[in-house]
Amino acid sequence: MALLKIENIEKYYGSKSNITKAVDGISFSVEKGEFVAIMGASGSGKTTLLNCISTIDRVTSGKITLEGKDITRLKGKELNKFRSENLGFIFQDFNLLDTLTAYENIALALSIQKFPAKDIDKAVNTVAQQLGITEVLKKFPYQMSGGQKQRVASARAIVTNPKLVLADEPTGALDSKASKMLLDRFNYLNKEQNATIMMVTHDSFTASYASRVIFIKDGRIFNEISRGDNTRKQFFDRIIDIITLLGGDMSDAL
Repeated sequence: MALLKIENIEKYYGSKSNITKAVDGISFSVEKGEFVAIMGASGSGKTTLLNCISTIDRVTSGKITLEGKDITRLKGKELNKFRSENLGFIFQDFNLLDTLTAYENIALALSIQKFPAKDIDKAVNTVAQQLGITEVLKKFPYQMSGGQKQRVASARAIVTNPKLVLADEPTGALDSKASKMLLDRFNYLNKEQNATIMMVTHDSFTASYASRVIFIKDGRIFNEISRGDNTRKQFFDRIIDIITLLGGDMSDAL
C-alpha cells in the first residue's frame, strides 16, 4: 500500500467572480522510502500542493491519505498531534528559534512528543553526526552559516523519524557547496534511513537527487519521470528536456 495517496485534490482561492484554481484535480501516490521532487514555474501550484499535503492549507475538494488515514478531515488538537507525530518540515528560511542553540532547536521537536529525557541526548547527537553538524550544536543560529542552519533545520525535521519529510525549496538560500552537502545528506537519509521525502524545488540540479520528479503546470500534472537506473547526470539531462518541453512557462525554473 502507498504511504501517501493524493486523490483528485483541488484548491481554489478567491471569490465566485474571481476564482483562482491553484491546484486543479491532481492525483498521485508516494511509496514508502521514495524521494519525490515537485517542479514547476512560479504560480504553477507546486507550493500550494505541498501546503495541502502538509496540512498547512486545506483542500477545497479531494482526499489526501497517509497510511490510509484521511488527513483532510483532521482538525484542532487531532491535527496538531498528527503533524508532530507523522510529518517533518524543512523550510527555505530555516524557521529556527533564535534564542535556542542548535542542540535545543533539535531537542525541542522531541520534547513536544514527550520523548524521555534520557533518549533525547542520544537522538540529537546521532542525527547531528549523520548531518555533519556536531560542531555547531552549542551555537545559536546567528553564529552559523546558511548551510549549517539548513542542516540543523533538517535534523530537527527528521530526529523524530517522521513518516514523511516535506521540504519547500530547501536549497533556495544556500550556495552551491552547501546545497550539494545538504542534498548528499538527503540522499543518505533516503537510502540508508529509508526516509520518505517530498521536496518542492525550481532547481534542476536539486531535483536530480530525487528518484522521481513530478512537473506541475497551471495546477495540473504536466509530466512525470522516474530516475530508474539512470546516473544523476543522465537524470538531470532528462529533467532539462522536460523543462525545455514546457517552454517559456518554466524559464524561471532553471
